[in-house]
Amino acid sequence: MSRFCVGEWLESDQAVFADWMKSLGEHAAAHPAPLLPPVKALEECVARSPRLSALVAQMFVQLPVGSPPCDRDPTGRPQAGSFAQALHMISVALGRPPEFNKTGLTGLPINAILDWLLPTEAGHAFFLDDDVNRCLKDILDYWGEFLRSAASLPALTDRPRKGWFSLDAMARMPDFDREFECDPALPHRGFTSWDDFFTRRFWPGQRPVEAIDDDAVIVNACESAPYRLAREVKLNDRFWIKAQPYALERMLAGDELAPRFDGGTVYQAFLSSFSYHRWHSPVAGRIVKAYVVEGSYYSSCIEEGLDPCGPRRSQAYITQVATRALVFIEADHPGIGLMCFMAVGMAEVSACEITVRAGDRVGKGQQIGMFHFGGSTHCLIFRPETELDFDLRGQTPGLDAEKIKLGERIATVRRRTDVSDEV
Repeated sequence: MSRFCVGEWLESDQAVFADWMKSLGEHAAAHPAPLLPPVKALEECVARSPRLSALVAQMFVQLPVGSPPCDRDPTGRPQAGSFAQALHMISVALGRPPEFNKTGLTGLPINAILDWLLPTEAGHAFFLDDDVNRCLKDILDYWGEFLRSAASLPALTDRPRKGWFSLDAMARMPDFDREFECDPALPHRGFTSWDDFFTRRFWPGQRPVEAIDDDAVIVNACESAPYRLAREVKLNDRFWIKAQPYALERMLAGDELAPRFDGGTVYQAFLSSFSYHRWHSPVAGRIVKAYVVEGSYYSSCIEEGLDPCGPRRSQAYITQVATRALVFIEADHPGIGLMCFMAVGMAEVSACEITVRAGDRVGKGQQIGMFHFGGSTHCLIFRPETELDFDLRGQTPGLDAEKIKLGERIATVRRRTDVSDEV
């Protein structure tokens, strides 16, 4: 398994992840309980449709089970051999909160169960199907209710190795009590659920907004690491091919404002599982419109082939098909003007909550929304008229980039006398 999974959402240590998946499979096999209602609904949806039934069968036929690496799942254990087995494992996973592990977070259990199936031709068609995605949304909503309940609290303890307040966990988050609103003297540090913990807030003053009175400065909208910076992005492009070029018409879901961004700039960054998961406005301005686009949950770019940490290799592709939030902002600085913040759900991490609405005034650094159950990836989209110099701290955007703190400067409106066009 890959050493690094984007945002550390899947275990980066194969042995640890294997043990977790093994226990999940063994529990499902040893306790053949009825499927939970939303999982049962997916089973019935497939059974009613000859097309979906055929795709499910083809997924397992197209998976080259007899040859590496697909003779095993990404954990090193035997690959799930049937759709029924996968559904039972998913049903079990919905009753378990993600536990801490120092090598990464098993925060995407369903994604892990389905991983090898996603880039098969049948899997690609199956996970783009509207009926399938409606069922998957219900499954994820069910898991979300669990993660918002007190039943998810057992993961928020100091239990050795697995608790989120264990010594190992605190070593990964050494400034937790100083940075985040909590009370170490209370049970679970005062958090009321897993989701309450993952949507935690910074203490006031922890992330000051850089150049707050300078409208020419654009700040980081999330606690995130640079993934890609693309200029002269087309309105339409073949986004499903290798290298996954952006296609603004698809990214912006055909919004009437999309043509205004044709030829513009897209900056994409990803969030870590150990970090902060709220979104803040990168500029001062007025909210023009804000809404959530329902999309796919597990579709990946088939041209990228097998991905043991899917959707690691499909980060650009999912900006055009996944569930996502669009927040259009008319910036106060005329050199920026209309821009769009886009929060992209990724697999289980697909619940996007917008906390502003059209007509609202926002200051630079003001909260505009959040991911639930963790974090994912986001984009800032600018019109071609907006000429920017980016400062990514000397980093080349990509999977190995380090995070830039929330509220720190990432770009500045270029003055007409400037000639530099490099990151």
